[in-house]
Amino acid sequence: MKQFYFFSKNKLKFVEIRNFYRKFIFLILFFSSVISFLIFGTFFVINQIINPNAEVTKLQMENRVLQNKLKSALRKYDDLDTRLDKITKENNALRLAVNLAPIDVNNRVKGMGGAVFDDIPISNSKDVKKILTKLNSKIAEVAAEVNFEKNNYETIKNKLEYNKRLYRAIPAIKPADGPYGDKFGMRWHPILKIRRMHNGIDILVNTGSPVYSTGDGIVSFVGRRGGYGKVVEIDHGFGYMTLYAHLSKYLVRKGQKVKRGDEIALSGNTGRLSTGPHLHYEVRHNGIPLNPRNFIFDDVNLFDIVKKK
Repeated sequence: MKQFYFFSKNKLKFVEIRNFYRKFIFLILFFSSVISFLIFGTFFVINQIINPNAEVTKLQMENRVLQNKLKSALRKYDDLDTRLDKITKENNALRLAVNLAPIDVNNRVKGMGGAVFDDIPISNSKDVKKILTKLNSKIAEVAAEVNFEKNNYETIKNKLEYNKRLYRAIPAIKPADGPYGDKFGMRWHPILKIRRMHNGIDILVNTGSPVYSTGDGIVSFVGRRGGYGKVVEIDHGFGYMTLYAHLSKYLVRKGQKVKRGDEIALSGNTGRLSTGPHLHYEVRHNGIPLNPRNFIFDDVNLFDIVKKK
């Protein structure tokens, strides 16, 4: 390898330069870095002198993009306001449909509906902060309203399910196919020869005619009961109970679930107080006798219900 020397005045002789190549490369890199720094530094200074607002322009462009995004978000939330307002009105209609009182507007979450944000001119960071604060407030309001309407829908859904069970349970059809006999109310008893309350209605049918459950429920009693003879009682829930008396044969057992239109017994003439073949039918609510005719819809054909079974 070629060697390099320099003349030492102190030693008055040529001295070999050790690690010459390594030192030479280091010097090249060092001076290259210094020169590059000087070049870029000079360019930066000159650029600042020629175009002093470059950084400001860049920040302004970024601000304009941010402003547009914020305004777009505000428009979307205002649109959501309008939709939520429509939902609240539809909810009140649904509440009425399931027999729930409508919710007063004053009881709803305040601050919904209409344009919430003004057209704020954005010129500095304070304006941006102001919009962000309003945007966060808007998000909180929308979230509260959505949660309110979600709970409202849950209430409507539960009420609808309750109504479905109630409507299936209410005694709503004629329990046998035949003309009406004695009515509900005070009457002159044909056997006892006294005025006495008749707690149900009589339907004139021959012995062995089918008797049907007038609503969904559970058989609560099957057996004999004094002057009623053979009896079937059905607990329909919601406080409703029906009684079918003077039967000739049971077709259900105590504890059995039945649906409206199920055949539960055959009519007869059993019991001490029966003057002939007929079905005695009662409806009670919380133990109080009600007129069964008020629960029978004459435009509903009994056998249309039975055919669906």
